[in-house]
Amino acid sequence: MEELHLGGGCFWCVEGGLLGLRGVHEVVPGYSGGHVENPTYEQVCGKNTGHAEVVRVTFDPEVIPRMTLLRVFHTLFDPTQLNRQGNDVGPQYRSMVLYTNEGQRKDAEEAIEEVSRYYDDPVVTEVAQLEKFWEAEEYHHDYFARNGSSNPYCVSVVAPKIAKVRSLHTELYE
Repeated sequence: MEELHLGGGCFWCVEGGLLGLRGVHEVVPGYSGGHVENPTYEQVCGKNTGHAEVVRVTFDPEVIPRMTLLRVFHTLFDPTQLNRQGNDVGPQYRSMVLYTNEGQRKDAEEAIEEVSRYYDDPVVTEVAQLEKFWEAEEYHHDYFARNGSSNPYCVSVVAPKIAKVRSLHTELYE
């Protein structure tokens, strides 16, 4: 198993879009990239901790290669938007790949170069070494699965993103 830490806007969207991929065993929402120890959701949303909403993806690279996972990830959001995704604005929504080894760093940079061909504006996904991952509060776990049809944000924002990624990569989902 391998772990990769990814941020692409709201972690409910990224978690929901990666769950169900063959080879993905777990997707855990959390926070990374900041300077505050064990931040809360409210602190991160306050935009003063430096953290981004990210997910820790545990996957089997024999089933879903890292580059395939990174390609799917980059279809979940607009990687040209700096510190935002749609109406979600702030540094906590920046896109990022947090690596733990040189192979992950190289693949992240290659995936960004690859996806850049599809945009007129520059891709702003940050690539940085993972320093610390803080797991989000329990109520954020499996948020879309539990609230997808009742939460207006899930209905109007999360569901369309998940539908898009699933239609683009149908063959990769269970």
